[in-house]
Amino acid sequence: MRAVLFAMALVAAAGGGSAAASQGSGAIAGLWSTGSNGGQVELYRCGAAICGKVVDAAPLRANPDHRDVNNPDRMPRDRRLKGLVVLQGFAGGAREWKGGPVYDPEAGEGAAKGFLTLRVDGKLEVKGCKAAIFCRTKVWTRVR
Repeated sequence: MRAVLFAMALVAAAGGGSAAASQGSGAIAGLWSTGSNGGQVELYRCGAAICGKVVDAAPLRANPDHRDVNNPDRMPRDRRLKGLVVLQGFAGGAREWKGGPVYDPEAGEGAAKGFLTLRVDGKLEVKGCKAAIFCRTKVWTRVR
């Protein structure tokens, strides 16, 4: 679940709402498998941008009331992980989006920047960067 949520967080962004985001957002909207712990993230249009929320993961099937207990900030530790928005405001399209920050509830960590790239094979590269040289990339597969 850690990798799943980190990947979701990496996708979050504050890039604003451009016309390109409105036009290209449909290409990645939908349900994506993160490839870790049965994790699934729903990417959806939020205004003119793209956002992502936690939909499913093995720990959530075991305990649907699972909370954000790894958050270093005490205030949000009581929020539920299911439905937690971890990606926000991604702008771009038709194959690339950028924004940030992103949040990984499993690790309780965030990243300053996020990048999404829709590959030719239909998979989505989700990249999060804490600094220009410290980045992590996951590849998600479309569920629907």
